[in-house]
Amino acid sequence: MEQWIAPGRVNIIGEHTDYNDGFVLPIALSLGVVCGAGPRGDGLVRLASVQRPGEVVEVRVDDLAAHRDRLPSWARYPLGVVDEFVRGGYRVTGVNLELDGAVPIGAGLSSSAALCCAVTIALRDLFAPELTERSMVEIARAAENGFAGVPTGLLDQSASILCTEGHALFLDVRAFTMAEPGASEQIPFDLGAAGLTLLVADTGQPHDLSDGGYAERRAQCDAAADALNLSALRDATTEDIPRLRDPLLRRRATHVVTENARVLAVVDKLRAGADPRRIGELLTASHRSLRDDFEISAPPLDLAVDAALDAGAHGARMVGGGFGGSIIALVDHADSVAEQIMKRFATAGFAPPRAFTVEPAAGAHKLD
Repeated sequence: MEQWIAPGRVNIIGEHTDYNDGFVLPIALSLGVVCGAGPRGDGLVRLASVQRPGEVVEVRVDDLAAHRDRLPSWARYPLGVVDEFVRGGYRVTGVNLELDGAVPIGAGLSSSAALCCAVTIALRDLFAPELTERSMVEIARAAENGFAGVPTGLLDQSASILCTEGHALFLDVRAFTMAEPGASEQIPFDLGAAGLTLLVADTGQPHDLSDGGYAERRAQCDAAADALNLSALRDATTEDIPRLRDPLLRRRATHVVTENARVLAVVDKLRAGADPRRIGELLTASHRSLRDDFEISAPPLDLAVDAALDAGAHGARMVGGGFGGSIIALVDHADSVAEQIMKRFATAGFAPPRAFTVEPAAGAHKLD
């Protein structure tokens, strides 16, 4: 059985902008989901996971949609990908899928997107070699949105498929969706050359994108765009925001408008070869906006950010969908910053976070 891997991601900046047709800047992680896959000729999908010992799911390719509600929630992600291939007219004769994930679940590092993308690239190579990278992104997102029932934007799947080693992916989501040229750009992101490290602290408070908070924020953004007679908040400006009568919608729109501006500012600095320390204040401003305007932070996230900044981080912010998960911090000395976060968590009575450093890794690919 051959194997493919798709990485999780850390979003440097650009949170909750993707489904508003905006801008994002993720990197891929070295942590990923491995999908072993082999074709069958009997029309059956057999699914197993190292993380689900003894739990094997078998279902006929033609029966996936009918059996969706009877499937375990974890299985809906990979089987949703198979269903998308079938719906797209690709002849999937049956397949064995064996999964093994190293991306922490619920940490805001896109474990679910890595899972969908690993299965997508495996099925592409087995059954539809003509598929483009853009098509794979769309299939993986459709599986997560439809079959798994999680209303994500394009950020996570794009990062998992399109990122390259040593770079951050600058993605104009609207342009990518419209298949316009120049929708993505690989931005050099070599922190080590500047003596810097990107530290991730997984707070251990899991988030669940299917629990309603994410969908609620998305609906609020849509409502704000409708109130402004715009197709998406991507088109809003700071001058538009006072026109929103509802203070909650004003806060949501404020985050999206200012976050898009922060992404562009970070990209401009990195393109120009500026010292990466200069993006730190923009990362911290992003966290404040997510905390105060978008209201998706949580006490452990705020504590981790404050502890990192107090320990000398140049910038820090929560990442992911919110309500739990991880923070990132741009630091000179990862060990000392991580130690201070651990101490603050212990003092507050929180369980110790998991801290580790990351570097920009390659996107989804077949393993040798």
